[in-house]
Amino acid sequence: MARWAIAIHGGAGVDPNLPESRQEEAKRVLARCLQAGVDLLRAGASALDVVEAVVRELETDPFFNSGRGSALTRRGTVEMEASIMDGRGRRCGAVSGVSTVKNPVSLARRVMENSPHSYLAFEGAEEFAREQGLETVDNSYFITEDNVGMLKLAKEAGSILFDYRIPLAGTDTCSALAGADNHNGMVMNGLPISIYAPETVGCAAVDSSGFTAAATSTGGLMNKMTGRIGDSPLIGSGTYACGACAVSCTGEGEAIIRSTLARDVAAVMEYKGLPLQEAVDYCVKERLDEGFAGLIAVSSTGEVAYGFNCTGMFRGCATEDGFMEVGIWE
Repeated sequence: MARWAIAIHGGAGVDPNLPESRQEEAKRVLARCLQAGVDLLRAGASALDVVEAVVRELETDPFFNSGRGSALTRRGTVEMEASIMDGRGRRCGAVSGVSTVKNPVSLARRVMENSPHSYLAFEGAEEFAREQGLETVDNSYFITEDNVGMLKLAKEAGSILFDYRIPLAGTDTCSALAGADNHNGMVMNGLPISIYAPETVGCAAVDSSGFTAAATSTGGLMNKMTGRIGDSPLIGSGTYACGACAVSCTGEGEAIIRSTLARDVAAVMEYKGLPLQEAVDYCVKERLDEGFAGLIAVSSTGEVAYGFNCTGMFRGCATEDGFMEVGIWE
């Protein structure tokens, strides 16, 4: 039997001045969701069932930018996207523009298993969700007070922002931006990294049969144009799984799309013969063009790896031999 392993993430690009209380809250959410995945793997669950279940947990918690707590469009609505991929036969499903489905990752799986297609979007995806009997809610369910404040900040700054929970009480836009000087020279969309956090969520797992799977889910960018689609639902960019490994990415979607980052990890393992961590390092360091991103990965032999080229990534991983870790920084 193969060794099982699991890795999860909650976004790359963390404010270096993130309050300790927020760091601890992030770690608690990650630890809880990671443990849920570990329990399933120990019980013999398939990698596909595990990644769906873990991402559902992350979508349900409003801390990260997926499901409830998703970033808002410039119209103040939520448009979510998700994908899932089974390393067995490289089956995949993806959805975009979802506005009422409580758990977009489960809709992505239904697309993979119960439709003749790999990708559905907007009203077509919503209609299919209703046909499949998936739980739906009003769009207001996904909107949090924090994100309403963040959308206001983004509009005042005249920019598209990655979703980061800046404490807004008593803080106006100018003072928030002025206080964001400690960013080590890193800038996204012309603004300091300290007001960013692309908190997409994802999970990659390999089960005791050696089968891999990956899933990714997000609300996208704060103040994004209606209809914008990022890397998370794009197979080969934000999500990929095959016989060699499973990968979920997070960060600047446009950069991840250009580099087909998730598939590249598998490709250098297959074509260059690199082990998992070396493949991850190579892709993060050499394949990202002018962009900030991170990824998690597992191999079919039970290894775990991660990499990022920005200030931190919310992440956790565990392996069958007892190793378990939750972290944010290097």
